[in-house]
Amino acid sequence: MVRATNAVASHRRKKRLYKRAKGFVGDRKNHLRLTSGAVMRALAYNYRHRKEKKRDFRSLWIMRIGAAAKINGISYSKFIHGLQKAQCGLDRKMLSDMAMRDPASFAVVVNQAKKALAV
Repeated sequence: MVRATNAVASHRRKKRLYKRAKGFVGDRKNHLRLTSGAVMRALAYNYRHRKEKKRDFRSLWIMRIGAAAKINGISYSKFIHGLQKAQCGLDRKMLSDMAMRDPASFAVVVNQAKKALAV
């Protein structure tokens, strides 16, 4: 009796792997053993960098808010503390966007934070 190889399933598995390796350079895109390791590594980096992206953006927002707060005569930490005391519901993403696009309204928020600190 002829040996069954289950070729359809193995071709499908390989095809799925090679599809993920699209854009890889050299033998990493079309040799099974090299492709497998390269794809696994890429997926691991992908997972890790999705987490890091959130940190990077928060850091960027904090830098932008800090620079805009300094222009308005208050430090970043005092500004954030004042916002918490004033029970302002704006998050760092919105504050950063406001500081970049609408400095006048950001100045109003800074004044609110200053008032809350003075009380």
